[in-house]
Amino acid sequence: MPVSYTGIIDEHKTVRSAVGLFDVSHMGEVGFFGAGAQSAVQKLCTNRVSTLAPGAAMYTVMCYDDGGIVDDCIVYRRGEHDYLMVVNAANIDKDWAWIREQVGSRCELVNESDDTGLIAVQGPKAARLVSRLADHPLVDVPSFHFARTHIAGVSCLAARTGYTGEDGFELACPAAQTPKLWSALLEEG
Repeated sequence: MPVSYTGIIDEHKTVRSAVGLFDVSHMGEVGFFGAGAQSAVQKLCTNRVSTLAPGAAMYTVMCYDDGGIVDDCIVYRRGEHDYLMVVNAANIDKDWAWIREQVGSRCELVNESDDTGLIAVQGPKAARLVSRLADHPLVDVPSFHFARTHIAGVSCLAARTGYTGEDGFELACPAAQTPKLWSALLEEG
C-alpha cells in the first residue's frame, strides 16, 4: 500500500473537497456474540454501550485497571446480542489477548480480522458515491450509524464513521471481495 500517490497536500485537499478512498483492511475486528455480549463489551469500554441501539456505533477506549489506555476503538451494535469492535492494526494481537483474558466465558468471541476487508470512503462527495453503488440510498444514514447493504454487489456493513474529519463511510466486507469493491468505487468515483 503506497503511503502517498500524488502528494500529501493534494490528497488532503481531495478528501476535504471531493472524495478519497483508503484501504484500511489492516484494522482489527472482534465479534462479541450471545446473551453476555453487551456485558462483555461494557467491561472493556469506558462509554456506556447499553445506550447503543442496533444499527448504532460509538467511539470509545478500553482501559487497564490502573486507567491506562489499552486502545481506542469503535463499537458497533449489529444486533441484540451481536457487537463488533474495530481496533487499531498495530494492536490486534495485544488487544485480542487482552479482550479474551478480560471477557472469559461471558460470551462468544470471534477474531474477524483476517476475514474482513475495510475501505474508508471519505469526503463531502463520499455519501453520494457510495449511494450510487448501493442497493438502496445511504445518504440518510446518520453519523455513527450503519446499514447492511450491497455495494457493487458486495455485501457490506456501511458505517457512517471515519477518522479524516470529513463525512463518509467505512465499508466492512468479506476480505476476498475487497478488491472488487475497491475497483467499483474507484471506477464510479
